[in-house]
Amino acid sequence: MDRNNGLFKAGLLLHGHKCPAMPMGLRAGMAALEALGVERASDGQLTALVEIDSDHCATCYADGVMMATGCTFGKGNIRKLGYGKFVLTLIDNKTGRSVRVATRNEVIKRNQESEFIQFRKKGVPASKIDAALIDPAVDFILAESDENLFKIDPVQEIKLTPGRSHDFNTIICSECGEVAVERYARVKNGKVVCMPCAEKA
Repeated sequence: MDRNNGLFKAGLLLHGHKCPAMPMGLRAGMAALEALGVERASDGQLTALVEIDSDHCATCYADGVMMATGCTFGKGNIRKLGYGKFVLTLIDNKTGRSVRVATRNEVIKRNQESEFIQFRKKGVPASKIDAALIDPAVDFILAESDENLFKIDPVQEIKLTPGRSHDFNTIICSECGEVAVERYARVKNGKVVCMPCAEKA
């Protein structure tokens, strides 16, 4: 893969800046799809579990995973597990087959030592860092083999708990007048309200 790849370009557009973590997630997602022998999810065929959390290096990884796998927060088929790790588990919801793809320690170390990360540690936003300092790290992630980037566990079957079906029923909150999905409605002083209004003193 190189910087002319359509998924990489779309990932940049979604993500908003160039960095090594988004393509790392992109490559992890593609490796997981290949290991499972499935295609990118157009609906809810797959579930992605990313082990990242918030407010640490490389959370940009999740945008690459979403771009590669088609698992998105809008579809509700991607979840952050909050472990602070650069790992993806991709699940085929139809068969219950899953694969775990962990970024190799030496890949993370290489990124941590890059000039790009040194600027990020000083608080410089990624979009303000010269592309010449970012491109070597990005090009490495794009060009390296799956085997050199990731530890890919054997495919295994997991027991899936069926998710809730999408709720199309709505209410109008009697306090703020805004529409809310019905199952999130609450009763307050005998009136049907949305959750934020229910929580107001």
